[in-house]
Amino acid sequence: MSDFKEVIETLRKFRDDRDWNQFHNPKDLALAINVEASELLELFLWKNWDEANKDKVKEELADIFAYAFLLAEKYEFDVKEIVFEKIQINTEKYPVEKAKGTAKKYNEL
Repeated sequence: MSDFKEVIETLRKFRDDRDWNQFHNPKDLALAINVEASELLELFLWKNWDEANKDKVKEELADIFAYAFLLAEKYEFDVKEIVFEKIQINTEKYPVEKAKGTAKKYNEL
């Protein structure tokens, strides 16, 4: 079993043992990702990046990943596959010779 599938299966069991699937529709999972991402941002508010509490950053990232994996599971997406697909799209949008060392968006290169 791949690492992603093992994570998703463990999350699914945790969810199902608590009868929470009823709350985990795609809309609410997407909202939960946003809420957790906001909590992650809050850890950096008014601080330099290296002043954020690393344990709390880890915890918020785990929450974001968990909801993202559960959302992918709802749509039966293969996490590895969709990430590699997106990397390929970005490779075409941001060719090294144009994008290296710049933070410009693809339409500004």
